[in-house]
Amino acid sequence: MEDIAYRASLATETGPSSIAIGNLRLLVKRKNTSVLKVVLMSIDGSRDQRPSRWTAICEVLLVVGVFFVYAGDPSPGINESHYLVLAKNFWQPQWCSEDLFAASDKPHILYHTTVGALTQVFSLNTTAWIARIIAWSLLAVGLRAVCRAVTDRDFACVLVAVVWIAGIDWFNFAGEWVVGGIEAKVPAYALVLLAMSQMARGRWVRVWPLLGLASAFHVLVGGWTVIAAMVAYLVVGRQVAKPTGQIIPLVVGGAIALVGLVPGLQMSAATDPVQSIAAAKIYTYARLSHHLLPTSFPTLWYLRHAGLVVVTFLVVWPYRRDAHMKPLVWLAIGCLGIGIVGLGVGMLDYYSKEMAARLLRYYWFRSTDAMMPMTLGLGIAAMLRTAAWHCDAPSSHRDATESLLVKTRFILATLVSITGLVLYSYSAIDNVRRGIPASARYDVIAAGRRESYDSQRDAFLDWQSVCHWIDQTFPDDEIFITPRHQQTFKWFAQRAEVVNWKDVPQDADSLVQWYKRFFDVYPRRLGTVRVTIRYDELNRFRDQYGARFMVVDRRIMGDSLPLVKVYPIDGININDTYAIYRLP
Repeated sequence: MEDIAYRASLATETGPSSIAIGNLRLLVKRKNTSVLKVVLMSIDGSRDQRPSRWTAICEVLLVVGVFFVYAGDPSPGINESHYLVLAKNFWQPQWCSEDLFAASDKPHILYHTTVGALTQVFSLNTTAWIARIIAWSLLAVGLRAVCRAVTDRDFACVLVAVVWIAGIDWFNFAGEWVVGGIEAKVPAYALVLLAMSQMARGRWVRVWPLLGLASAFHVLVGGWTVIAAMVAYLVVGRQVAKPTGQIIPLVVGGAIALVGLVPGLQMSAATDPVQSIAAAKIYTYARLSHHLLPTSFPTLWYLRHAGLVVVTFLVVWPYRRDAHMKPLVWLAIGCLGIGIVGLGVGMLDYYSKEMAARLLRYYWFRSTDAMMPMTLGLGIAAMLRTAAWHCDAPSSHRDATESLLVKTRFILATLVSITGLVLYSYSAIDNVRRGIPASARYDVIAAGRRESYDSQRDAFLDWQSVCHWIDQTFPDDEIFITPRHQQTFKWFAQRAEVVNWKDVPQDADSLVQWYKRFFDVYPRRLGTVRVTIRYDELNRFRDQYGARFMVVDRRIMGDSLPLVKVYPIDGININDTYAIYRLP
């Protein structure tokens, strides 16, 4: 009987025929089933419940506005200077061709092909904003679609967007984010949301191609979601969608996913197996342990995400039998299961670091970071349904509306919504107060020296000035040694650099080379934040890396170095933070 109600409720979304309505009426007459009467009433009035086109447009625009208020700081955002640099070099190989990172293998071919094409027409800054607007719009469309699949309340998607952003920002386990600068995972998550909307509506044949396209943009975002979606299908989906009918959609989705999978597998390999193991260790233990290695996570990270998980399931568990919510509940369970398996894999760190490094580089905690707060938001949206909602509500709503359990859940949902709004507002206001790109924020520069927002803004203006001077003064093929903590030199100066901490190549051979180069230029004996000023070392840098000039942060290196300063020149340039010296 539940299956009949589920299928009938799905029929309302495409406009049931009069024959279908007549058949259901006959079934009601024969069976005298109250559930079917409710379904019949919802079908008769389904067309009146559909939101208007203008409502849909306003919902999408408001969600995009929520994204903009939160992440609309100046470009480049986190990872924009990373991804768009690769994308520009993909289309224009001669640009920064001597830069180890920019010229390295490209992992996200579909992203580089689509977004990268914009870099050939527009500046990097303009490209970032065009791509942000497109990606945020796709996210908003996907978010609205999945919200409309679980609730009929207008503008519920705006509240879900706020809860989602706040949940990821404040309660993540391994540092995942979705709404921010443009990179490959943003359109991938938009496609994941669209796939979730199809799960909720029982249209599983559409799920797999959408997730295949998400994997083509970002193989880990799409790939982990496919595994979680398999869990949801096995528990819920096969009751309404025959397994034999999923074969062709799965094949199509898998074929699309190869666009992202094949480059990823190629970049994980190396010409030398020893090199491959070394690259995995560097990636997991040295460069990205804060995302990948659970044994290195602070206790607070465990507590905050565990709290999010508990609150999420307190809100959504009553909907585990709801026709539209239960696939999404089981999707969240699948994502959480992947994270739990990742914790188990993390324990290999104590027994075999090589094996742990090889397995942990696949971002096991990405799915639970992103999907748990989304599921929480959708659970709150489901609570907002009107009396005309065409799907059975949880039994607690039908049988004990005034019960303590129902009141407790609504109070909890209200507290979550208010908390989400407060945390979202705090983050948005903090971004506005800083007034600089996320990629240029350095609260602590060296030796625990904390920088105020005013100091960070002044330093950023000085950074733009020195980069602009380089762009206007030096030939296109010049190579520089740059400050260790910056990540936007290529963005603003349009020139190659020897190495920096952020721009780590993805292919195994280049990754090992990057690691050796970084600690050569920024030796451990100097705290990995300073460049040596020994003449013999600087001479070697000139010969080995082709660098003739060095940009230094005077807050770290001081104002006077035993080298020829070429910028700033007294009486011509003013720059209190950065200077350029000629290598001997």
